[in-house]
Amino acid sequence: MQFDDLIKSMNQDIYERLVQAVETGKWPDGNRLTDEQRENSIQLVMAYQARYASTEEAFTIGANGEIITKTKRQLKEQFKTDSGEQIARFKLDQQEGEL
Repeated sequence: MQFDDLIKSMNQDIYERLVQAVETGKWPDGNRLTDEQRENSIQLVMAYQARYASTEEAFTIGANGEIITKTKRQLKEQFKTDSGEQIARFKLDQQEGEL
């Protein structure tokens, strides 16, 4: 099977399992990924994301294989509420150095 055919045959469930395996270093059954499995899984995740997954992450892989980053302004706009207000703002207590 060719790499492109493999990507086309993947569904969202397989993609999410591969993402989880790459993040945790383990398959869903608890077995550890080998270095080769991890490298291959990362490639599959990136290729699938580039073709099919629309995500609102700050860093993604575009359809052309390049890394796409969002600016601080784009992220602020993305996380504004419908009323245009910010979700939360925290202030550092200057005297105690705590929130």
